[in-house]
Amino acid sequence: MRLRSPGRIVAALAAGALALTLGSLPSGPAAADDGPALPGLPALPTIPGLPIPPLPTDLLVPRFTGSAVAPQPLAAPPVPQNPWLAPNGRSSMHNDPYSTDAYTQSGPTGRALTMRTASYGIRECATIAFDSKGRIVGLCGGLEGFTMMVIDPVTLRALSQFQLSARDFSKAANPFTDLCGGTYFFLDGQDRAYATTTTGAIAEVQVTAGGGLARGRTWPLAAHLAAGDCLVATGVDWAGRVWWFSQQGTVGTLDRGTGAVRALDLPEGEEIYNSISVDETGGVYLVSTHQTYRLDAAADGTPEVTWAIPYDRGTRVKPGMLSQGSGTSPTLIGERWIAIADNADPQSHVIVYDRRKGVADREHCSVPVLSTGASTTENSLVAAGSSLIIENNFGYAGIQSTLLGRSTTPGVSRVLVEEGGCRVAWTNPTVAPSSVPKASLGNGLVYVYSKPPRKDLLDAWYVTAIDIRTGETRWSRLTGTGIQWNNHYASIYLGPDGALYVATIVGLVRLADG
Repeated sequence: MRLRSPGRIVAALAAGALALTLGSLPSGPAAADDGPALPGLPALPTIPGLPIPPLPTDLLVPRFTGSAVAPQPLAAPPVPQNPWLAPNGRSSMHNDPYSTDAYTQSGPTGRALTMRTASYGIRECATIAFDSKGRIVGLCGGLEGFTMMVIDPVTLRALSQFQLSARDFSKAANPFTDLCGGTYFFLDGQDRAYATTTTGAIAEVQVTAGGGLARGRTWPLAAHLAAGDCLVATGVDWAGRVWWFSQQGTVGTLDRGTGAVRALDLPEGEEIYNSISVDETGGVYLVSTHQTYRLDAAADGTPEVTWAIPYDRGTRVKPGMLSQGSGTSPTLIGERWIAIADNADPQSHVIVYDRRKGVADREHCSVPVLSTGASTTENSLVAAGSSLIIENNFGYAGIQSTLLGRSTTPGVSRVLVEEGGCRVAWTNPTVAPSSVPKASLGNGLVYVYSKPPRKDLLDAWYVTAIDIRTGETRWSRLTGTGIQWNNHYASIYLGPDGALYVATIVGLVRLADG
């Protein structure tokens, strides 16, 4: 008898795990605590929160390396609270109106770590927020479309859900790279989520006191979009105007009281693939595939360009990128700075600008980072105090890029922002294919979701904690082996109690100190 190759065995195990995950979805009528479905879409059954299926190969790789750390809090410029958003750290993928990707609370320190997982089928909750009761509110994308879910933060059991919009396969979109109508949303202080839909609308969804979901208002915007265009992101400024952004470069505002819509088209050829930031001066900041912008609203709400600065967008869509341009949502630091990463060849740069109005010399610094000939990031910079952390995603061309022991180009770097310019403080060799990293100012660690390459063809995924001050890897904790643990561009989050969450393509992982 001819034995199978190890690669085929591992691939078969991974396929079996995915089949088991899909099989965990119950059939039959929806449970009584389901939220209402939108018109024309069937209600989905409540998911019991069975674990993400492990593989026997989990026993063949290290479960934990390194050691627990004592918290060493890191000082940072304050981030003001936008009155129209949920509290900082709870409102959106990038945490707060400045998109700092940093939390004031301490995350896991590595002490007696406990892990819990839940599988939701082929569905990834890329953006999550936390409501006033600490529950997870997630916008989760699957083959069927985009589903809003309320999830218990400890058990990971889905409390309620409904399909917000169906995926439009008539556009032949790849569901693993499609950003249209389901990637970003924000949560306000009244537990109301505002999300885009695949039909070109903004939908308001209320999280009820009991953890249910109630449909609120809907604002159709398709009439303001070009043929084939779609909504990508939403945001809200300090005056309460909702801003919306389309992939083909239309930017608009929505007055939720009157329903009035105002729009502005960016120059032809410029597209938008990322979320945005806002500050207390009225500025709204975005990065197109060509330029970094500050926008402000005119008296009637019409978006106006306050300043725009071209950056080096490179010569190609690098492996690991969704477009030829920056992969970062703009990150704000203090009252002065805005930072992005470009797409330059042969090496990407971290660029810091002065974002204030009326500044003549706007560029503060441009620093080359990561590997020459193999550097790019599709995820936002982390504002860790007065510094920025960037993760190398070069080589992540999809989930196939990390199968059978393969991984991507290593590198996590810290750039110090100083009065006279910027400099690279350290570069850590961790390989983090596609995660949105997050910093804990409460303990001085930055977390990435890592996958070291392995010659034995095993695909082992880890939560890795790096010391922000020194760049030293302090510990790594295995989540599991196999394709089902791939996070595929999903973000890391810290809950109000300091637990860490990371979504995978089939569910959610919770990691906390014991």
